[in-house]
Amino acid sequence: MVRLSIAHQWFFSCNQCHSLDVPRCCVAEGWTEHLSWARGGGLVHKLAAIDPSTTVEIGAIIHEHVQVGPHSHIGSGSVVGPRVTIGSHSTLWYNVSLQNSCIGNHCAIHCGVCIGQDGFGFFVDDQGNMIKKPQMLQVKIGNDVEIGANCCIDRGSWRDTVIGDHTKIDNQVQIGHNVVIGHSCMICGQAGLGGSSTIGDFVVLGGKCGVADHISIVSKVRIAAKSGVTRNITKPGDYAGFPAVPAAEWRRSMARFCKLGQGTRAHLGLEIETCRG
Repeated sequence: MVRLSIAHQWFFSCNQCHSLDVPRCCVAEGWTEHLSWARGGGLVHKLAAIDPSTTVEIGAIIHEHVQVGPHSHIGSGSVVGPRVTIGSHSTLWYNVSLQNSCIGNHCAIHCGVCIGQDGFGFFVDDQGNMIKKPQMLQVKIGNDVEIGANCCIDRGSWRDTVIGDHTKIDNQVQIGHNVVIGHSCMICGQAGLGGSSTIGDFVVLGGKCGVADHISIVSKVRIAAKSGVTRNITKPGDYAGFPAVPAAEWRRSMARFCKLGQGTRAHLGLEIETCRG
């Protein structure tokens, strides 16, 4: 009964909107071109081309000139900006934001993903003022791509940002503007790719791995977790460390470092014993 009473109070307070003196016509202003979609109840612009088999859940908004293929699904709270294209059998879960982008077939985009927003690009003039560089291009997502929750993929400035077919991206990954990622790559959680970096095919980036801007990585490379790639990688293989080097070299360096630490502790212990003696 307590919960029911609270719900009634909330409903009653919400219906007192007239106390804000907001004109009733303002509620619908700007949305006269959007219609409720029969399959799900979301809002779809009259100029959007949505396949009838697609579900647009209540609370989702699809803007003008959007194209969505058959059997796709747009979750509640998602916003699909003007001229975005979504292929067939693709799913957008809740609260996804798409703009300036093209999504392929059989893709899964999880909750909170933002695709196609401005890239992080500024020009610093002689007075130290930071001037925004134009970011006018697109994000192009291939087929059978999965993008984890709360990832951000920026649109391009001088070339499109591209995610290749069959690539899988974990949660909370940042992909900067102009990045090109090949097909069948795997990018683990909290990795970050700087702007204009180029990743080949079958590349694996471990968790919290960082790739500097304008870096190129060839195909069939694996980068260990928490590594930092600051130079181009031109040979396939495993890499680790900061800056990232071949994994075997990194392991040898760590072994030498550990032995150095043991030697230092042993030397310090000998000095203490000598002083006590």
